[in-house]
Amino acid sequence: MLKEIVEKNRFSFYDSAEDWRDAVVKSCEPLVRTGCATQEYTQKVIECVEELGPYIVIIPGLAIPHSTKGSPGVSQNAIAFAKFEHPVSFEPGNPEKDASLFFALAAVDEDEHVKNMRQLFKILSDEELLEKLMQVKSPQELVTLDELYLK
Repeated sequence: MLKEIVEKNRFSFYDSAEDWRDAVVKSCEPLVRTGCATQEYTQKVIECVEELGPYIVIIPGLAIPHSTKGSPGVSQNAIAFAKFEHPVSFEPGNPEKDASLFFALAAVDEDEHVKNMRQLFKILSDEELLEKLMQVKSPQELVTLDELYLK
């Protein structure tokens, strides 16, 4: 999966974000840039977090931006990766809701959303891989991790 993200140019690396909204925009940018989703979709993700709270922070350090309001603006299923050197706070004062790794999801329907989540589960269930992802600095390092952990 990480190799596919690199091959399809759906990755980005940042030093920091102004706030969690900026981080969501930046993490969804590879989806927009590659034509998988529109800015409208990114805005829906932000609206969902504003309405429901930081549900996209699945575990400390990792966020999975996605919309719960259907898939407006999604043209194809995709997963994008973004890494922030400085953690992004979704809930000030609660480090459990900070994230540095972002896997933005775009799905045309609920079935595809479940498929995306299934793919991500391989990463979420491997603590060693998560630790290594926290250290990556380049697309080539993502490909190497894919070859070492996800084959």
